[in-house]
Amino acid sequence: MELLFEKSRKGRGCDLLPPLDVPPAHLMEGMGREAPLDLPELSEVELSRHYSALERRAHGVNNGFYPLGSCTMKYNPRLHEELAALPGFAGVHPSQDPADVQGCLKVLRLAEELLCEITGMDAMTFQPAAGAHGELTALLMVKKYHLDRGDAGRTKILAPDSAHGTNPASAAMCGFTVVNVPSNPQGGVDLEALRAAAGPDTAALMLTNPNTLGLFDPNILEITQIVHDAGGLCYYDGANLNAVMGVVRPGDMGFDLVHLNLHKTFSTPHGGGGPGSGPVGCKDFLRDYLPAGYVEEGPRGLELRDPEKTIGRVKAFCGNFTVVVKALAYLLTLGAEGIPQAAQGAVLNANYLREQLRGTYDIAYGEGPCMHEFVLTLEKLKKETGVSALDVAKALIDQGIHPPTMYFPLIVEEALMFEPTETESRETLDHAAAVLKAIRAQADTDPAALHAAPVTTPIGRPDEVQAARHPVLRYRPPEVQP
Repeated sequence: MELLFEKSRKGRGCDLLPPLDVPPAHLMEGMGREAPLDLPELSEVELSRHYSALERRAHGVNNGFYPLGSCTMKYNPRLHEELAALPGFAGVHPSQDPADVQGCLKVLRLAEELLCEITGMDAMTFQPAAGAHGELTALLMVKKYHLDRGDAGRTKILAPDSAHGTNPASAAMCGFTVVNVPSNPQGGVDLEALRAAAGPDTAALMLTNPNTLGLFDPNILEITQIVHDAGGLCYYDGANLNAVMGVVRPGDMGFDLVHLNLHKTFSTPHGGGGPGSGPVGCKDFLRDYLPAGYVEEGPRGLELRDPEKTIGRVKAFCGNFTVVVKALAYLLTLGAEGIPQAAQGAVLNANYLREQLRGTYDIAYGEGPCMHEFVLTLEKLKKETGVSALDVAKALIDQGIHPPTMYFPLIVEEALMFEPTETESRETLDHAAAVLKAIRAQADTDPAALHAAPVTTPIGRPDEVQAARHPVLRYRPPEVQP
């Protein structure tokens, strides 16, 4: 597909800007460009066709099944987009006096109340821009909490071997040392290994429950107690909250802090569909460490204040505000009954699809029921036929299904992790199961065809090693190519 620069023809164009209705402003001498700005020249119809073609090449939840494990790619209601586009939300300026934006501050306050109720926390900030940013924020709070108490020796973060990769990355960015805690044969945290790792140097445990295997750890209360007894804090990675929201609360499991993914669990656009939001909630004893700009009641109504021992700002203003608007619309639409029903639907769909595939594929840690997601292991299939998890994932693309998460969690060989979410129908799950069974049969009869997949897409299999080591990140016109 040609780039706009390659489609450009000198002299073509379209007027998209209205006539100037204010006095022109002139740059100071020496501040202007030495050469004209090099922009593509196209007609309006060419521009429209280009972006329409790009849209057709993108696969989203509005195009088809998107079972990306641990990412909760649920359908995003269009109503929420319309609400976020209301002039009072979309047209507000973040530097306005709080007295003039009481409605927006009320959105943050109400969202905080509802999400604290769901998570069992006492306070929440909406500044973090995504889940990993929320992890960083929470760990900065953990660090300042221990330093404020004169406990500078707490330099280690405990994380299970099934953790999301952002957990150890965020901990390292905060200057912590990461201690890997192995899983037990059932896929949960090894309690004896945790006891051996927890001690006077433990700052916190980072854990998601259900974990990345889609399993709810039955020992969760003992796990958090072990860490608390060692003087550490317990942090809940909210990536998998969609399985338990409205059913059980992280705060009741013993967690002191939590981050949420509004762009996943609470149905606002995810990934390329829009900005993220990773609010961080905490128990009352950590409230004073929240980022600056916390919404509180004041003599003039709602105000933005800096907590006494704040870690400072982690993002400008109040974060990605309109994402919070969409999440609040989702919360108010579903209500106290709908939120747990959504979680139960996610668990039901995951178990339904998993049982459809049982006997065709090997299920990692598949003895009991799963929660919102499950993991297949294609280790045996690869040994027998040469067909890998990557081959199966690529073959799904040819059938109009987005691949699941590949090769994660790392403790499962040749892993494929599926999360169907609650917004998929039984018919969609039946179709996905039929496609996966057909691919499995093809692995025995024609594995070479699977090695070549996908064959229906504009690009087949890119050289990922070459792309990682020698990425081409900018377009150069032919005359300046090296």
